[in-house]
Amino acid sequence: MAKTYQAQLLTPEGSRFQGEVVSVQVPGSDGNFQMLYNHAPIVSSLGIGKITIKQEGAEELNFAVSGGFVEMSKNELTILAEKAEKSTDIDIEEAERLRDAIKERIEALDYRTREIETELEVAENRLKVAES
Repeated sequence: MAKTYQAQLLTPEGSRFQGEVVSVQVPGSDGNFQMLYNHAPIVSSLGIGKITIKQEGAEELNFAVSGGFVEMSKNELTILAEKAEKSTDIDIEEAERLRDAIKERIEALDYRTREIETELEVAENRLKVAES
């Protein structure tokens, strides 16, 4: 039996997950990292990417996330995400249309702006997480 700890994933719209987990992998702003039972205390910002939640005896849960913060202390994990979408809730066709529309906006510009590039990164991440 694996050692577990409490985790919760919260967004401004409400709770996306709460329960006992074996591990959680998050996209830190400087790269992905995983937290297991008795992980050292940490506070980190989140980048754009995929959160993977593993529970004992259950299928992995994957979420597309676009920024926020993560805190792990005393075997309690709290993720405060700007936005988090469960992979199975993402409409792949809609995500592809949005990604393509953003690419067209970029191509129509004489220069690239970081804001539009970030929107594209979020759209591509949603699609990648939904297809995984």
